[in-house]
Amino acid sequence: MENSPIRSVAESSGVTLRSRLLVAIVLILVGVTFVSLGGLTYAAFISLLLAIAAWEYWRLFSQGGYFPSAVMLLGGTLVLAFSRFYWGFQYSDLLLAVLILLSMAAHIFTCQHGCTTAGMDFTITLTGILYIGWMGSYLISLRFLPDGLWWVMLTIPTIAVGDAGAFFIGRTFGKTPLAPRISPNKTREGYLGGLLFSVVGGVLFALLWGLRSSLITPLHGLILGLALGALTPLGDLGESMLKRQFNIKDSGKLLAGHGGVLDRLDSWLWGAAIGYYLILWLW
Repeated sequence: MENSPIRSVAESSGVTLRSRLLVAIVLILVGVTFVSLGGLTYAAFISLLLAIAAWEYWRLFSQGGYFPSAVMLLGGTLVLAFSRFYWGFQYSDLLLAVLILLSMAAHIFTCQHGCTTAGMDFTITLTGILYIGWMGSYLISLRFLPDGLWWVMLTIPTIAVGDAGAFFIGRTFGKTPLAPRISPNKTREGYLGGLLFSVVGGVLFALLWGLRSSLITPLHGLILGLALGALTPLGDLGESMLKRQFNIKDSGKLLAGHGGVLDRLDSWLWGAAIGYYLILWLW
């Protein structure tokens, strides 16, 4: 019995759960530190995360037989992130135009030199710049709203609580697949559990941070919790859609028990943009 497969699976599951919790604790401590520091330090931290996510995105498609431009993906992501910090949206039209033209020029060059997937590679490169660089930069925009520290501390933890709720409720009670062709392990019960946790978490965080910021009320927490709980799982499913195309489980192995950075940012990319515009509307 000591070496039974059932016991081995149980022990492996326990190790994985412990790894997830330990990494989650470290990520929380590091994240709160940089969010609290703000300024260029925070922007540089987010830019680093986005650059790693862009590299994982490049590697994902490279393993699938495509050849997106790593230089354009990483460079474009960093340019958009730092420009969001320094200028907000002021020069975004110019930067996007330049990045589109440079991306096409790069793949015209590879096509001329024998690449047979250059047309699709151009699309993959440009999509990655927009998805990771442009959408990810809302994490910076969110922090530099008035009382942005507390808005970030409301938005991102609400997403995290929803993710945790979906994981544990789905694991315990999940029976009905949510999107079996994309992510077989996700269930409708887990989704509803995540939505409930997001709403409750949003209200509780709003009550807590409202003690420090007069701009944040329980109503903000309720509305953000509903919106983020309902919509950010699509970010997770969207990344799963990309990975399933190439039969890849995780975007990377940097975060034990969690996969890669892109695996952690997938719902944040949705949540940061949704949160940013909801906060502007509510404020």
